Amino acid sequence: MPTPPLLLAVLATLAAAAHPSCSPGPDPSGKCQRLASTHSDTCVDLHLRTCADAAYNQTSFPTPLEHRSWEAVESSPEYILLGVLHFLLEGQCNPDLRLLGCSVLVPRCEGGHTQRPCRHVCEGLREACQPAFDAIDMAWPYFLDCARYFTPEEEGCYDPLEQLRGDLDAEEALPSGLPPTFIHFAHHSYAQMARVLKRTAARCSQVAKTYSIGRSFEGKDLLVIEFSSRPGQHELMEPEVKLIGNIHGNEVAGREMLIYLAQYLCSEYLLGNPRIQRLLNTTRIHLLPSMNPDGYEVAAAEGAGYNGWISGRQNAQNLDLNRNFPDLTSEYYRLASTRGVRTDHIPISQYYWWGKVAPETKAIMKWIQTIPFVLSASLHGGDLVVSYPFDFSKHPHEEKMFSPTPDEKMFKLLARAYADVHPMMMDRSENRCGGNFLKHGSIINGADWYSFTGGMSDFNYLHTNCFEITVELGCVKFPPEEALYGLWQHNKEPLLNFLEMVHRGIKGVVTDKYGKPVKNARILVKGIRHDVTTAPDGDYWRLLPPGSHIVIAQAPGYSKVMKRVTIPLRMRRAGRVDFILQPLRTGPKNFLPGPSRASPWSQNSQGEAAQLDFEPPRARRQPASGSKPWWWSYFTSLTPYKPRWLLKY
Repeated sequence: MPTPPLLLAVLATLAAAAHPSCSPGPDPSGKCQRLASTHSDTCVDLHLRTCADAAYNQTSFPTPLEHRSWEAVESSPEYILLGVLHFLLEGQCNPDLRLLGCSVLVPRCEGGHTQRPCRHVCEGLREACQPAFDAIDMAWPYFLDCARYFTPEEEGCYDPLEQLRGDLDAEEALPSGLPPTFIHFAHHSYAQMARVLKRTAARCSQVAKTYSIGRSFEGKDLLVIEFSSRPGQHELMEPEVKLIGNIHGNEVAGREMLIYLAQYLCSEYLLGNPRIQRLLNTTRIHLLPSMNPDGYEVAAAEGAGYNGWISGRQNAQNLDLNRNFPDLTSEYYRLASTRGVRTDHIPISQYYWWGKVAPETKAIMKWIQTIPFVLSASLHGGDLVVSYPFDFSKHPHEEKMFSPTPDEKMFKLLARAYADVHPMMMDRSENRCGGNFLKHGSIINGADWYSFTGGMSDFNYLHTNCFEITVELGCVKFPPEEALYGLWQHNKEPLLNFLEMVHRGIKGVVTDKYGKPVKNARILVKGIRHDVTTAPDGDYWRLLPPGSHIVIAQAPGYSKVMKRVTIPLRMRRAGRVDFILQPLRTGPKNFLPGPSRASPWSQNSQGEAAQLDFEPPRARRQPASGSKPWWWSYFTSLTPYKPRWLLKY
């Protein structure tokens, strides 16, 4: 694997900083003889650059790793590792691992006593981060041995990660005299956003909760608030829908709309609004206000009115997250030219993982493979229009070319569900923002607008069951604060109307003759070359436009079942269509060839469900016999002490 230039530069910088000058004459072993240092058991000020943001400011010598001076710490391979883990793991588990390592490398000291970090913190982090080490063929560092260097809570310990979320947990009081239903129409920093979401979830704890789907490159939680009658779990035949904002860091209107929407849903539910109560009791809604919190910080530093067209657009790795997903659309066009081959649930090519994949992108992919999403919208800024897949032209050299999916009719209905109730999108003036889309009804096929590859919407449709549209909320990417209330008024009803669209079409359960759910059964619709699959509980949802459809359910080892369904024009609730599959007596039937379903659930040769890992192929690839991983040579060039404890084989 080629070494990233940025990593090389960082390693070189660390090498220069890690080797303090030697005293005259090396020792007999040839190692650099360090200048003498005063040893003390008393607390001394902590001044290590890599550990500058630790939750304490004093340490003591000798350390648990027997380092007796700052020079010994700074030249150690353990310290060098902490400085580059951020880049080696491509932002995953950052800064948690670095702070955990600091708690061992330079332990906390207060009142002349050294305090040890808590074992449960180490164990939780190892469970979450071990796959990231496996992906680069690196062993778990010995000095993060949870049993050896960490202490049980009952023996007295501290949480080295406490400061990470200290400002997020602090309660921010509302202005005096304002009701708890008050929405502050202002821009929110990352910490303010997290506090609002957590406070909202606490107010509506019976229907809401927050969770993180991963971390940004700079270590910020990608925080989601969900609403459901049973938050935290999938309910049988309850559809799942997600709204994502701020994929481009400088396009901030979507971020604020979702923060306001979360507060609105909570308040209206508590006030007894029948529409909102019905929506939350029948739907599981996930709101991710900021997919790119690092980029937002860059844009917010310039502020509204001063932000450029691209400042903060990318993530901290300078990657455009809406160009960073696997290009499955090209593979779709190749497969579509062959009759009888499946063109849905296209797997990710192993070559994709050899490129630069942002941790934010990985988090989204893992998220949509864990939860059976039916519907999604990504909120952007820069124009006023709703676009839908495909975003990549069927002729790659055509910058603008109408390129529909097999579900063109349904996607147009979804796009219109948003645009048709948006007052500015329906404004007949061609001189307004987005006026050039007026002849299209303020909706457009993505590739017919402009073609690009690696987009999130195409990936959702071709890799999972999820239908995703893109909403451009306005021509100003970072609107001034005084414009936010008006934006909310324009988008509140479109957002609610779109969420309700998840109940269009049909839904049901696929079982065998004994009533046992059939996982990963395929739901086909004649005339639409795009199948959906059943969730682990055997339930499915198929978004369909009004009209008559022939629907087929089939699974390996079962005979297929066909039903004709008619969806009335004004039907607003999904029709219930269940299937009972009978086992085949003469062995498995041959199904359409094509790519296997790449999701957390797949079928083995016996037709049973087996869970798959989401880790990239290199996570399971061992180096050739006798060879070392790609990162090994850099560590050995930085220090004479070879960290063989990082080798797995």
